[in-house]
Amino acid sequence: MEIDESSLTPIFMQVAGWLEEEILKDHIMEEEQVPSTNQFAAMYKINPATARKGFALLTDEGILYKKRGIGMFVASGAKEKIKKKAKERFINESLVSLLEEAGKLNITKQDLIEMINQLGENSEE
Repeated sequence: MEIDESSLTPIFMQVAGWLEEEILKDHIMEEEQVPSTNQFAAMYKINPATARKGFALLTDEGILYKKRGIGMFVASGAKEKIKKKAKERFINESLVSLLEEAGKLNITKQDLIEMINQLGENSEE
């Protein structure tokens, strides 16, 4: 993971995003322990409070949970929660703006479907 200090995305959100990516890629499995916030902060040279804030965000969303005296773990069902959240973000951010832009250019939904199918065929080759 690389922390992008010039990014508009706060570092604690980059931490949460990185952990989500690692879970999606099966690099960290459900019910597996994640590094402590202090270990994480030391590895990536960030403030431990910032790492804690990123972990807390995922805890609030039910992605991570704490075993008292042991550490933080990936919750069962975390991968599906992350996929659902990413799908909603994709729809709300990408698809809505795609449809708005297509409307401005008089591109019909059918035209978009044909374009997507064409791109899909090209990527399979």
